[in-house]
Amino acid sequence: MTRSRTIRWGLLAAALFAAGGYAAWRHGFGAPRTELANSAQKSRSGPSTSPVPVKIAAVEKADFPVYLTGLGNVQGFNTVVVRTRVDGQINRIGFTEGQFVKQGDVLAEIDPRPFQAAFDQANAKKAQDQANLANAQLDLQRFTRLGEFATKQQTDTQRSTVQQLSAQIEADEAAIANTRTQLDYATIRAPIAGVTGFRQVDQGNIVNAATQTGIVTIAQIEPIAVIFTAPEEQLPQIKAALATAPPKVIATSTDGKKVLSTGTLSLINNQVDITSGTIRLKATFDNKDHALWPGQAVATRLLITTLRDATVIPDDAVQHSNDGLYAFTVNQDNKAEFHKITVTKSGDGRSVVDDGLSPGMQVITAGQYKVQPGSVVSTAVASSETATAKVKQE
Repeated sequence: MTRSRTIRWGLLAAALFAAGGYAAWRHGFGAPRTELANSAQKSRSGPSTSPVPVKIAAVEKADFPVYLTGLGNVQGFNTVVVRTRVDGQINRIGFTEGQFVKQGDVLAEIDPRPFQAAFDQANAKKAQDQANLANAQLDLQRFTRLGEFATKQQTDTQRSTVQQLSAQIEADEAAIANTRTQLDYATIRAPIAGVTGFRQVDQGNIVNAATQTGIVTIAQIEPIAVIFTAPEEQLPQIKAALATAPPKVIATSTDGKKVLSTGTLSLINNQVDITSGTIRLKATFDNKDHALWPGQAVATRLLITTLRDATVIPDDAVQHSNDGLYAFTVNQDNKAEFHKITVTKSGDGRSVVDDGLSPGMQVITAGQYKVQPGSVVSTAVASSETATAKVKQE
């Protein structure tokens, strides 16, 4: 009994071991082989023919403005240091720092009493001399009527006295004009319209005409100027543009992202800086919105010409290779075609193509890294909002 029981337990264990091995084979080896077979079948069926998604844009014929870029600084069109022209004590300050003042506005008042007294004295002196002249003229008339009863010496002497008093009155009038001017100088007015800076003198201080320190500085900002530079090689182009009409100048933030103001080129400096090989240029801006401020650093774009009916494509369509520039187009069968191109100008996100493309073609602007000549593509029109915004800003 014991021996037969042992044999039965051995057979049962062998059966369980065989069943477990079969299950492991089914789950561990059979499935991977099936997957490998499926993968091999897929590889034999050939590569995927699904279209490559790309974005396209039209090759356009358009006018293309050509700009020269540079860096510059804003300057007040006129800058004046306001100083006193007479000596005295400041009774009143008539402006606040940073205020926009008009020409003729009162900036400060100096104690006018000494100048008023001198003016009154000059007027009194003229009145006295006028009375003396009137009396001398009457005496001259008497001597003239006496004829031979008056000596020639008396008549000549009286005539000379009249002339002296007439000259004295002219001197009195000059003295009156001078004292009136000194009195006017006691009221300090803005010589130009502009923005005031920091106040240099406070009320109650004694000011002197010989002192170099001014009361305030006024910078004219309507209009305003931008001084910028350009390489001397570009001088012929700039001169040619200026000879036709004052070319447009766009002032932008230094990163070029924001247009601040638009003006015109007004001056080319009379000499080239031989140390840097650059020429200084001056542009004028109306600056009604005060977007430009004296001392501000700006980037400039000078319009020197406009290419008429140029072939234009987005910059994103231009690709680089060891053999030069190229672009992909999409034909009527939605297949990509390779084109070598020649680009002469670029700006505002667009490029001018002189050779390789023609207006009406559709160029690929995104997704080129997946495209090969002859690839089937699915297209979506590229957004042109950025380029449109730039054109509107200009």
